[in-house]
Amino acid sequence: MADITRRFGWRHLRSAPTAHIRHHRGGQLAHDGTGLSFWYRSLTAALSEVPVNDRELEMTFHARTSDFQDVTVQATVTYRISDPAAAAGRLDFSVDPDTGQWRGAPLEQLATLLTETAQQHALDVLARTTLSAALVDGVAAVRERITGGLGREPRLPATGIELVAVRVVAIRPEAEVERALRTPAREEIQQEADRATYERRAVAVERERAIAENELASKIELARREEQLVEQHGTNARREAEENAAADKVRAAAEAARTVRLAEAEAAAAREVGDARAHAQSAWLRAHSEVDAATLSALNAGRLAENLPRIDSLTISPDVLTGFLERLGHGGPGAGTGTRGERR
Repeated sequence: MADITRRFGWRHLRSAPTAHIRHHRGGQLAHDGTGLSFWYRSLTAALSEVPVNDRELEMTFHARTSDFQDVTVQATVTYRISDPAAAAGRLDFSVDPDTGQWRGAPLEQLATLLTETAQQHALDVLARTTLSAALVDGVAAVRERITGGLGREPRLPATGIELVAVRVVAIRPEAEVERALRTPAREEIQQEADRATYERRAVAVERERAIAENELASKIELARREEQLVEQHGTNARREAEENAAADKVRAAAEAARTVRLAEAEAAAAREVGDARAHAQSAWLRAHSEVDAATLSALNAGRLAENLPRIDSLTISPDVLTGFLERLGHGGPGAGTGTRGERR
């Protein structure tokens, strides 16, 4: 909308860069262009404001497919007014010279023209298309058909309209039909999900089985090695016992041999000592047997005198004393002599 100010009966108009202004004064074109700014008198001025920027026209309409299914088409048409003079001549773009407001609704007229034309071409292509085909490939087909139909529409160039772009956002069936169509896909997705779940569980079970088998194999191998270890320990123990027994046997044999040699040496020594004692005793007996009784008595008396300090008492029997006295008196040999000493 143009910006209009008042000054002493005059009006000043300042337009936007995207608005084309046409100013007629007295039936003559006084100003024509975009982004104009000028003074005028409202009583003699006729103004038109035509927007020349790109404009988006959103449209939603219903259509029916070849299998009698209702669908909703959402599309957007982008257009611009490329010939403002032609548009101002075909549509009422006049504005109030005092307020700058449009006196009519030219953009609504353009929207009606574009919507009806686009809808006509869309209905034509969908009427020969099944619902499944429309849902799969209908967006591209409808877009191409609307673009071609609007491009061939003679009223648009005559009105100064240039088509910029056509976009078909979606083609949707009714809610019940959409739910019915979604059911097989959902079931297939659910089945695929269940299949994936089962496969994942099967893989998990297989992995658990493999892990259990590995653990069992490890336990079996460990038990086998423990058995080998125990057997090796037993073999080592038996070998050690055998070696100890052999060593003990050798040691016992050596000890027995040493004991036998020691006993033989002791026996030989004892025999030699016994032989020496027997020889000494025999020599002593032979020496005493050759000595007379008086000499023996003297020897006994000498031994008695040598041991006298160590003898506490001496007992002489009457027969010994009698014989001793007889020998002393007679001096006769051969008399029996007997002495018994008791040390107390």
